[in-house]
Amino acid sequence: MKKTLMLAGLFVATAAVADEKPVLTVYAPDYFTSEWGPGPAIEKGFEEVCACDLKFVAGDVLPRILLEGDKTEADVVIGLNTDVTARARATGLFAPHGQDTGALTLPIAWTDDTFLPFNWSETAFVYDRTKLANPPQSFQELLDAPDSLKIAIQDPRSSISGLALLLWVKGVYGDKAPEAWAKLAPKVLTVTPGWSESYGLFTDGEVDMVLSYTTSPAYHLIAEDDDTKVAAIFPEGHYFLTEVAAQLKGTDQPELAQKFMDYILSDAFQGMIATANWSYPAIIKPGFLPEKFAALPRPDKTIFFDETEAEALRQPALDEWLAAFAK
Repeated sequence: MKKTLMLAGLFVATAAVADEKPVLTVYAPDYFTSEWGPGPAIEKGFEEVCACDLKFVAGDVLPRILLEGDKTEADVVIGLNTDVTARARATGLFAPHGQDTGALTLPIAWTDDTFLPFNWSETAFVYDRTKLANPPQSFQELLDAPDSLKIAIQDPRSSISGLALLLWVKGVYGDKAPEAWAKLAPKVLTVTPGWSESYGLFTDGEVDMVLSYTTSPAYHLIAEDDDTKVAAIFPEGHYFLTEVAAQLKGTDQPELAQKFMDYILSDAFQGMIATANWSYPAIIKPGFLPEKFAALPRPDKTIFFDETEAEALRQPALDEWLAAFAK
């Protein structure tokens, strides 16, 4: 009897081990893994093809990677952007993504063999056309608008969109950026740590305009059937921001990590981005953009600093911003 029980226990234990799936650990921003972010759809889609358990770890991706170094538990990171990849690349922790990027449909050329873009948009100020009768038609008109115009922006020290605004102002005004900030600062009602806080102030009607993205109105158009939210398109151009993924050299799941990088450029992944992350997919094919999304206005000019330029400009631009808001 004891022998039978022992054999039965051994069978159960063996079956349990056989049923265990390998785990792929992906570091991602908080918004990404939330119920309204793209993470849940990506997790479900990848697990259908990987025979694995995709585990997202939410938080500030770059600070965590910098802190953990080669002891990181991440197999892949997702949600970095080109304004911070110079610091990420300098760690030496990342491996080539192994993808053919020739099919990308970005408004800029892409040759990076480490960081792989999965979506993109451009920074913009969003307003409600039923509440702001005469919105600024250019960046200069925004600066020259009455100080009674109230705007919400994000802190560039904690927000990727906030940092993108610094570089956008730098791209438009160059050495005249301090003067631009001096004009814009009185109109900024609040600076929030992240995008969601700012956008909540806007949707609650507490500010006239909010720093967001050219693609933000797509959510209101498609999810809410609301065409009142509009991105102001400026002739001076808009700053390009793409989110990227990369696999770690030290992963103990190299095949799964590579499979996830392959999945990023698949039709399944790219086809869900427009309405999962409310941005343009890195590859746009017929059917990937809903009709209302495809009809969104696009800037005639794209402003972009590569990672080396962005890193060189980051601290000087931050100093200019801090000086304007310290007054």
